[in-house]
Amino acid sequence: MSTACAEIENVFQVITPYGVAFLEGPVSGDYLNTLAFDEKLNNFRQAEKQKAALKEIADLPEGMVYIVRVGSKVVGYVTFLPPDRHSRWSKHPRVLELGAIEVSPDWREYKLARKLLELAFLNPVMEDYIVITIEFCWHWDLRNTGLDVWQYQKMLTKLFGSVGMQKELTDDPDILEHIANVLMVRYGKRVPQKDIELFKEMLFMRQGVFFLEQCK
Repeated sequence: MSTACAEIENVFQVITPYGVAFLEGPVSGDYLNTLAFDEKLNNFRQAEKQKAALKEIADLPEGMVYIVRVGSKVVGYVTFLPPDRHSRWSKHPRVLELGAIEVSPDWREYKLARKLLELAFLNPVMEDYIVITIEFCWHWDLRNTGLDVWQYQKMLTKLFGSVGMQKELTDDPDILEHIANVLMVRYGKRVPQKDIELFKEMLFMRQGVFFLEQCK
């Protein structure tokens, strides 16, 4: 086992007809640098650019990257990181964002995304955060899946629901930009009630500007 691989805290194995898929994480940027990226991991950007983006996230103090690896190639990943500093969610002290999840089209029939989320949420640190995911329909891979926008939303809702995330209504203008966009949230077991209440108030910040002052 390499030194980089030894940094990995948890590993799942999934047996497929085409070999063993290893689900690992959280992984370091150094470990990611030793791996190739499946060229079909291009839903957000070109595979090599996505690899660079994941390395940056993995090296953030609160960043976490979990991967699906077959041999020396990454065929799937999920990321967690602090919210964008320009978003309302960045003003909350306990919000962590599930930034992206992607599995190569060649490996999607083995429920690897669900297992990857299961692995990630075994990490005890998740119980200290309100984990959100903001799903924008223009990022969805409708072409390769053959699903329409509502079928894809239903699939994502079921996927994230498997680890306890639930839909929340909000007046966030980015989410309201399209009716299919969705915010999903998981409240960690160790998150204080006052932080949960603050988050729920922040869901509808247009009702009053005092929330901005409260969160400074």
